[in-house]
Amino acid sequence: MNVAIREQQTQTRNKIHPLLFATLLGCVSITMMFMAWTSAYIVRQSAGNWLEFRLPTIFFINTAVLLLSSVTLHSSYFFFKRKKEQLYKGLLVLSLLLALSFLAMQYIGWQQLFDMGVALDGNPAGSFVYVLSGFHALHIFAGVAVLIVALIHAFALKFNVSPKRKLRFKLTLVIWHFLDFLWLYILTFIILQS
Repeated sequence: MNVAIREQQTQTRNKIHPLLFATLLGCVSITMMFMAWTSAYIVRQSAGNWLEFRLPTIFFINTAVLLLSSVTLHSSYFFFKRKKEQLYKGLLVLSLLLALSFLAMQYIGWQQLFDMGVALDGNPAGSFVYVLSGFHALHIFAGVAVLIVALIHAFALKFNVSPKRKLRFKLTLVIWHFLDFLWLYILTFIILQS
């Protein structure tokens, strides 16, 4: 009985779930890594021998696609909580398709950069763009894996709006919205440094 009371007191004192805290801590760590790379970008840029170029338009289109995927995923969560199963599942599928579209367009953007003469192993300016966008794409692949797990839960498990499933979905949202924020940070940084 004392254990149950102590556990309840701990839950009321700690407002954040441990899994959410761990997820946020991971997001902070990833942000620090990207901030270190952008700092290195600034330092290397000031050394000279820097190629100036415009990002292909597809990088802006895929930004809209990524942001739309966040909207559809958040809408899916909204309908999940309101027990609208079909809308929840449909928007979850759409979110995954948009995420995969972002990755495909990212690859096309890299091809367009290469066609412009901006190669990975060429000028450091291009190399930084490939590294920043490439490592972000790797994180998007991880986010896609999270979305696939969410889809498996949506279609393989009986529909139930339980606290455990709400938490899982909330963690999925945090990860996906973070990846959007990270892309906006990278894109804004590159534009401002061009």
